[in-house]
Amino acid sequence: MSYTHLEVDARGPLRVAVLGVGWMGRFHAASVAQRVPGLVLEAIADPDEASAAALARRLGVAKVAADADTVLADPDVDAVVIASPPRFHPAQMSQAAAAGKAVFCEKPAALTLSGLDAGIANVEAAGVPLQIGFNRRYGAGFARGYRLVREGAVGTPHLMRSLTRDPAPLDPATIKPHAIFIETLIHDFDILNWFNSDAVAIDAHAVAAALVRPDWAPAGLLDTAVVTIRYDNGALATAEASLQTSYGYDVRLEVFGPDGMVTAGGAPEPDARHYGSHGVSAGTHQLNVELFHDAYVAELTDFRDLVLAWRAGIDPARFARQRPAMAGAADVRAALAVAEAAIASLQCGTAVAVDHSVRQATA
Repeated sequence: MSYTHLEVDARGPLRVAVLGVGWMGRFHAASVAQRVPGLVLEAIADPDEASAAALARRLGVAKVAADADTVLADPDVDAVVIASPPRFHPAQMSQAAAAGKAVFCEKPAALTLSGLDAGIANVEAAGVPLQIGFNRRYGAGFARGYRLVREGAVGTPHLMRSLTRDPAPLDPATIKPHAIFIETLIHDFDILNWFNSDAVAIDAHAVAAALVRPDWAPAGLLDTAVVTIRYDNGALATAEASLQTSYGYDVRLEVFGPDGMVTAGGAPEPDARHYGSHGVSAGTHQLNVELFHDAYVAELTDFRDLVLAWRAGIDPARFARQRPAMAGAADVRAALAVAEAAIASLQCGTAVAVDHSVRQATA
């Protein structure tokens, strides 16, 4: 008997650094270290170095830094997962790309279109892969719904609706101005754009208020919002969000057309129910990393494959076309453009055109 010799990538697994150890960064770090074969967690960076070190010890990582610069300059790092606060995304994307590292960046990838355009331009100039973390596309129900719509199950969409309702107790002090549009509804804008990908958003009209915590309204809090969007194929869409629910994490989509309707999301079927004199009760998902656990892992698995294809000399854009759920620069730009139009609409009280022109600026 003898060995069968297989061809393997002599460069070994992809060595990934995670920037930011908030709840999303912690989950991504664990996915890189434990859930996605072929990835190795090389380093972790966060200004809260004690928290970064605690996570690193738990995941068996030796390299920890308080600043992203150290990680981005590390020649042992092949790719980065950016899960830091959004205001840092454009600069970190640009710096990682300049160092030749592949980039996975959590949404929204910037707080403004000008910042986003600068970051994207730097990534494209460097020629490295870029994937954006729109995890909802990877949810099993959303993926099936997308295939149905693309196969013509509803015809040309007429009415679309997407909603996000967050379960966590709302802490108004942590909510940045217009975060409900830029950090929450950005998911809904993207999923509506994706399901109606033959069309382009024309304009958006927004209304918003502090209904969960009206006592914070004088400080500018917006915790509840509804945005209507018109598309150039005639479709009318509604995106709505609340930053607090009493019953758990709630994410849903509906696409209606002349030939039928497709829905996705909603309360998942629980694996345990309690039957008693009060009736029937069941638990609900309280966190997005519970409801979309597999989706978060799947998007990083796609990122691994994207980077491996790039290593093998395959154009990242060409590879991405084979993975319909994979979001890139154009996708995040289209979603953020709707968000900016919604914010402008809120301020002027009328519908505002969605700006699809690329802006030149520095990150």
